[in-house]
Amino acid sequence: MQIVRHSEQTLKTALISKNPKLVSQYEKLDAREQHLMNEAFKPASDLFGPITLHSQSDWITSHPEAPQDFEEFFSDPYRKIPSPEKRSIYIQSIGALGNTRVISEEYVKWLKGYCEAFFQGLTVKLLEPVSVSATRCSFRVNDHTQNLQIHAGHILNFLKKKKPEDAFCVVGITMIDLYPRDSWNFVFGQASLTDGVGIFSFARYGRDFYTSRYEGKVKKLQKKSSSDYSIFDNYYIPEITSVLLLRSCKTLTHEIGHIFGLRHCQWLACLMQGSNHLEEADRRPLNLCPICLRKLQCAIGFSIVERYKALLRWIDDESADTPRATPKHSREDNVNLPKPVEAFKEWKEWIKKCLAVLQK
Repeated sequence: MQIVRHSEQTLKTALISKNPKLVSQYEKLDAREQHLMNEAFKPASDLFGPITLHSQSDWITSHPEAPQDFEEFFSDPYRKIPSPEKRSIYIQSIGALGNTRVISEEYVKWLKGYCEAFFQGLTVKLLEPVSVSATRCSFRVNDHTQNLQIHAGHILNFLKKKKPEDAFCVVGITMIDLYPRDSWNFVFGQASLTDGVGIFSFARYGRDFYTSRYEGKVKKLQKKSSSDYSIFDNYYIPEITSVLLLRSCKTLTHEIGHIFGLRHCQWLACLMQGSNHLEEADRRPLNLCPICLRKLQCAIGFSIVERYKALLRWIDDESADTPRATPKHSREDNVNLPKPVEAFKEWKEWIKKCLAVLQK
């Protein structure tokens, strides 16, 4: 295992900058917010630690990139900035997300609530779910894993055409695996930063995807025509567990972070670290390091205290989205569906520690 440890001065410069204008901007922040973000360059901090590399296949080793400090982020002429007219994040479900309609609806509501807290200050809206056939995308059965896959680039084109006027970005989510081109095995997600659209799959986040017990294998693709999408009528959908929800929240916020112009983080353990495989993605924390937190705060303009409180409420509010039974509902609708937040407990304690620092 290798630890990527930067000097205190390097981290301080990455966070605050040496540009007088940006230093002045930092000094005008709430003193409590500065106190928390200064933890970035404190070696003994128990809130923000260094990045650990476990193998040569980890992202930083296999994908060398120039690090992006706050000054580079701030000065980037191409980054997208929310405007008063475009302050909405739209989520587009593609295909069923759960094994019943209620589970699909609740799951996407949980993701919406999480994004509202994470990107506090922006509005998150849900577009009407669409079937795979509505996107007119190409699809295939993967030769190696024998699971269904849909073409990520075709989905992006579909989302671009559907982008509402007030949208900062539109992100598609699906439980069907993705591929970007015929020569690639798969991709977790793909985004067009200039167009403000992205598509992300949670298919590989189920507990059994990488096991011999995986039930989503398709023996043969029997396709009557290019418009025959009948194979998606009953495709396999993994169970919505707490771990799958946590992984989904991570991926969604990481990828939307890219649309804001945040590049892969190479400073501290952070949500914006790149990941090459599921094990590395699981090691990545849910939180932003102070350098990436300052970037996002600069883009949106939220109070860090209020943002952490909102995230805490999302975790604590386990049953806020539980469906209410009415006489018109079927037996399927009349279920108790609490939000599965067991996997978020450790992060909840971390947020409490941050709030303790902020509220001193």
